[in-house]
Amino acid sequence: MMCDPASDGITVTWHGHATVEITVGETTLLTDPVLRDRLGPLRRRADLPGAASPEPPAAVLLSHLHHDHADLPSLQSLSAVPVLTERSNARWVRKQGLVAPDLHEERWHRVSDEVEVRLVPAVHTARPMPHRPNGAVGMLIRTPSRVVWFAGDTELYPAMAELPELADGPIDLALLPIGGWGPRLSPGHMGPEEAAEAALRVAAREVIPIHHGTLHPRGWPAGRLGWTSAPDRVARRTFADVSSVHTHHLPVGGTTTVG
Repeated sequence: MMCDPASDGITVTWHGHATVEITVGETTLLTDPVLRDRLGPLRRRADLPGAASPEPPAAVLLSHLHHDHADLPSLQSLSAVPVLTERSNARWVRKQGLVAPDLHEERWHRVSDEVEVRLVPAVHTARPMPHRPNGAVGMLIRTPSRVVWFAGDTELYPAMAELPELADGPIDLALLPIGGWGPRLSPGHMGPEEAAEAALRVAAREVIPIHHGTLHPRGWPAGRLGWTSAPDRVARRTFADVSSVHTHHLPVGGTTTVG
């Protein structure tokens, strides 16, 4: 990369579910933006901070088009921001009047002098949608001195171990899903144990668990939402046994700096 090596640290804010704000120097990325409190039949937990509306990022990273990841009103609120996703999804995004370049799956896409992004595999074939494309990807984000893996929604797959080779270096930070919006995970997702295995497969140095504890189906009374915090409790126990990985357990709205 031909970048300024002074851009060293990465600031990460988790806005809930799979929405993560990643800032490197002057460049900010936003993953799978859900910037509303209500999402069809899903609701944000009332005891959590309201959905953030960060400053417009340099790019949106869109892993797939399930509604809890590709919320059209949220995307439209960022209408001038390019959406980076796989090609069939990009065509759908453009049909909504938004900006989405066609990315080559084996090349890096330069977002700025500080940041490049590359699509990587994700295995997420459960619950196919008849009205939207069903492509699913993860993303590698490369800076002058760090590599971040945003896994998207995926199950474990053998080629995960090849991600450091695709990144041309170690995975410094992995953003890994550990739950969902219901009490049970459907196929194509990772729970805390699978996320810990994924961190080991890619030899991630640091992990931020995401995709948990934020959304629930409407109609659930507050007294029956204990399952929303279960993935975080299990993840804290599970990752405590993985001594090679430093884990940041962020609250919704929490921020940390890597590097």
